[in-house]
Amino acid sequence: MLQESAEKGDIIDLKSVHETDIDKGSIESVVNSIKKDKFNEELAKALQAREREYALTLQIKENELAEKAKATLIDKEATITELQGLIKSAETTKELAVTKAVGAIEKERDELKIRLSSEELDKQRVESSLKDKYETQIKDRDDAIERLKDMKAKLSVKLVGENLEQHCENEFNTVRAGQFPFAYFEKDNEAIKDEGELKGTKGDYVYRDFESKGGTEIISIMFEMKDEQDVSANKKTVESHLDKLDKDRKKKGLEYAVLVTLLEAESELYNRGIVDLSYKYDKMFVIRPQFFVPLISLLKNASLKSAEDKRQLVAAKNSNIDIENFVDNMEDWKAGWSTNMKNAAKKHSEAIEQVEKAIKDLEKVRDALAMSDKHLLTAENKMDALTIKRLTKDSPSVAERFKELS
Repeated sequence: MLQESAEKGDIIDLKSVHETDIDKGSIESVVNSIKKDKFNEELAKALQAREREYALTLQIKENELAEKAKATLIDKEATITELQGLIKSAETTKELAVTKAVGAIEKERDELKIRLSSEELDKQRVESSLKDKYETQIKDRDDAIERLKDMKAKLSVKLVGENLEQHCENEFNTVRAGQFPFAYFEKDNEAIKDEGELKGTKGDYVYRDFESKGGTEIISIMFEMKDEQDVSANKKTVESHLDKLDKDRKKKGLEYAVLVTLLEAESELYNRGIVDLSYKYDKMFVIRPQFFVPLISLLKNASLKSAEDKRQLVAAKNSNIDIENFVDNMEDWKAGWSTNMKNAAKKHSEAIEQVEKAIKDLEKVRDALAMSDKHLLTAENKMDALTIKRLTKDSPSVAERFKELS
């Protein structure tokens, strides 16, 4: 009864208690009970205050982390915007560089095409003129060769009992007046020695022809005649006479060398007609007797046409249509074209280098963005991993209180 009154906070009159004979032990028990309840009440109030303070601290910490995350996101967005601007600027720079380089190369290409077209037209006009002349000359020679082949097929054995030299001289004199009115054709009587030689050598006949009496020489030929009547051992083949004939021609300063021979009568090569041996000896021919006069005519006509071509070239020079100048101009143009191509290639290389540099800069930007994303992802992972348990791992009493609250 007394205890219930104490718990209700009623004031107890100790005097009345004494008067009712309550012992001292009962009184002390009542006092201790009152103190314990008061302590528990104060403890509860302190714990509640501590919990409110800790909750406030957590709220502040959460607000700070949220602000930091928000600031980080703002910085990330700003960085992304800045990097996007850099990428756009780099792409624009790259496009301008490529456009500029391609434009320059295309311009040089078009200019070269125009120049090439003009030069090609000039070249074609000149070549067409020369081509017509030489095609006519080739046709004449082909016709002459066909006629000579026919003559060979119809040739009778008219040399029997006649010396080869006499035969050739008679053949020439027969047509001299009509075909060679200004020609010289005589036996070579002057032997000329080379340095170190004990005995000089000479050819059989020398032929020279002129444009007119006392005019310009147009052709000269050294003739050597060898037939089967010459039975000496060292003169049995055509080849054995060629070296001497070439030296005799050079000694006399003559233009052509011709061996007229009946040697190697079964040779298919020499029986075909006029055999050009210029690949072994300069301007040398080997013929059978029936081709003696036709060959002189061919060489004379060729020399006359060559002389005419030379006169035309001189006239062309005087008329500022000089073929040599044309060739020089072509070479100059080719050199200029080569220089332009080298310059174009250099500009192209520079443009490629700039593009590669821009690509490297963009790769650095890409790597920076990737690193930024990595850091932001780490921050987000840390935010997601933030829990009450991690915050209270070093505060067991606080963890216990949160456990009781939950």
